[in-house]
Amino acid sequence: MSDNAAWKALKPFTTGALSGMVATTCIQPIDMVKVRIQLMAGTAEAAGPVTIASNIPGGNEGLAAFYTGLTAGLTRQIVYTGARLGLFDSFTASMKTPGKSLSFGENAVCALGAGGLAAVVGNPADLALIRMQADSMKPVAERAGYTNVFTAMALIVKKEGPAGLMAGWIPTSTRAMALNFGMLAFNASSKDVLKGYGVTGAPLTFGASAIAGFFASFFSLPFDFVKTQMQKQKPDPVTGELQYKSAMRIAP
Repeated sequence: MSDNAAWKALKPFTTGALSGMVATTCIQPIDMVKVRIQLMAGTAEAAGPVTIASNIPGGNEGLAAFYTGLTAGLTRQIVYTGARLGLFDSFTASMKTPGKSLSFGENAVCALGAGGLAAVVGNPADLALIRMQADSMKPVAERAGYTNVFTAMALIVKKEGPAGLMAGWIPTSTRAMALNFGMLAFNASSKDVLKGYGVTGAPLTFGASAIAGFFASFFSLPFDFVKTQMQKQKPDPVTGELQYKSAMRIAP
């Protein structure tokens, strides 16, 4: 199979999607806490991560509440992570010169392009994830009844039209570009730098990953907050107006 042209083309996308699904399954509880912190920001219910984490399993769902929206999270990884990692590999491969490493700037351009394009494609699943997590915070009688990613998307289309699935796509795309810039550009360039110092094997992999993880969070967190605020909002039932008409209305 390694010599199959179709598999060579699909491999980066497939491995990216699978790695993203495994990662999502592992970090979903932490992501649930993060989203709740963002949704409660500026409200009287705002609290620290420990308090929020201890309150999440307090309902009828128990510990399963930490995995609210998992189907949307997995669907998002299949589409978004598969696309961003696959596109990054494809972009860097097309820019490489035999025997020469890409510069940080070249890695950054590839990362920004891959992140932005993948985020647009993955926005419906990302939106469904935020809506499902936000819905779980409401009293049972007021919940929309999202049972999985497909019912969430169907209800969004029913109430807001097909364009509703692209709500918040600009901050989502911007956030993805920042995340990809921090993660992939710094990971690739960090490996080159560490190799220059003689680092190899597992220390090279974990060292570059740690550096990339820090910068991915550093660059993407402000955009992640704005994205969550844009995607959680729904039209006012009386006026039909949205609280935030653009990402700039949220940013200080």
